[in-house]
Amino acid sequence: MSKQIRGVILDIDGTLINSNDAHARAWVDALHEVDIQVTFADVRPLIGMGGDKLLPAIANIEESSPLGQQIGKRRAELFKAHYLPRVSSFAKTRELLLTMRGRGISLAVASSASQAELAPLLAVANIGDLIEGATSSSDAERSKPDPDIVRAALARLELAPARVIMLGDTPYDIEAAKRSALGTVALRCGGRGDHELAGALAIYDDPADLLRQFASSPFAS
Repeated sequence: MSKQIRGVILDIDGTLINSNDAHARAWVDALHEVDIQVTFADVRPLIGMGGDKLLPAIANIEESSPLGQQIGKRRAELFKAHYLPRVSSFAKTRELLLTMRGRGISLAVASSASQAELAPLLAVANIGDLIEGATSSSDAERSKPDPDIVRAALARLELAPARVIMLGDTPYDIEAAKRSALGTVALRCGGRGDHELAGALAIYDDPADLLRQFASSPFAS
């Protein structure tokens, strides 16, 4: 990255807030209610995808089908009622984003969450006032690892790809960014090992670790 970074596209779940396990458990609960027996271990590696990818992978169900819509709606209800109240942001998340903004970096969100879920997630992270644009699965035909959501966020920033970096926590973020001509900085706090995050420009433990090393990170190039 030889050009100064002017924009960052942020994933939310697993990157800025500790919610990946909660999303997986909500999917398991919703699937069990329609007698589809899957385990947390089955679902957890798929978190980071949207329902359009996860449901076919885990249960051979299309999200657009009546059953897929029923499961997706119920998952959202369960997540909001039972899991969202327990979710918290990772330490130093707001401070990290304030540091980026202080360097003149514009921030946009590219999340596989639905539009209805995005505002509560931003509230948990306490970063809504720092974001200049947000895209969700509602803004794209296909979720990560397809590039649609990331490209929509990039359009909001109105910056050349060479001036923008993705911050994420899954291989789906890395793939979606790569297909949008972006590099990714990855965080381990979403539960992925370094081998799963191969291809990232750099890997840090969590927002606090990235903040400590910000001066030597790709964002400060």
